[in-house]
Amino acid sequence: MTSQKEWIKGIEGQNLQFKRERLLNDALNRWGLTKAHSVGPTSDLIRRCSPRSFEEWENYYFENAKQKKRNGAKVTKEHLTELGKKLYIKLSEVIQSELESITEEECVDYVFNLVLNRTFEGYRSEIQTIYGQLQQALMVKIEPAPDEWDRGYNVDFFIRVKDKYIGLQIKPAGYAYITQIVNELEFQKKTHEKFTTKYGGKVFYIISIKEGQKKIIHNREVIEEIKKEIKRLSFLQSR
Repeated sequence: MTSQKEWIKGIEGQNLQFKRERLLNDALNRWGLTKAHSVGPTSDLIRRCSPRSFEEWENYYFENAKQKKRNGAKVTKEHLTELGKKLYIKLSEVIQSELESITEEECVDYVFNLVLNRTFEGYRSEIQTIYGQLQQALMVKIEPAPDEWDRGYNVDFFIRVKDKYIGLQIKPAGYAYITQIVNELEFQKKTHEKFTTKYGGKVFYIISIKEGQKKIIHNREVIEEIKKEIKRLSFLQSR
């Protein structure tokens, strides 16, 4: 490759930019053409090499790279060339055929599905998973907060204790380290205090974390804290 090729910008051996890079990358990912089983564990190889120049890395790669699979073959320039040709076939034959068969209506339906259906299903799946776990652990009914509570008090769900309410807000793990969220925390703290003043119960953060394909409660100590708050409110109202 040289910088003279009209589809490439930059200098050979550096981080070249391709005019149709997104299309090329999507196709590579779709068919896994540059995964470790095909081109070797490149990240591990370059760390072992610790190259000071592109030429040093290129030589090391072709001397040491093997496909990461049983009886994996040595990776050669000819092999990478064949992968490029296979990519071209996938784009010019398979994707071209798909493009010719796609309709405007299909594109419109996809946009609506992606923006609305999948967002809703993802949200419902996460929320149901988290509050389902919490409901099972607490053995109490957890209810979705009305819209005005969401907007006014930053409360997603609530637990009713006679005529008092405990607020719950679900957050993804790492929320406290996101700059935008950090800036919002003081404001949320004030709205939570207003909730407590009006409805008697505290507001608790439930931190959601992904473990494999499942969402789980990260800060499980909050369960005991909520139990204590339920007990406190029950005691107050029994006096």
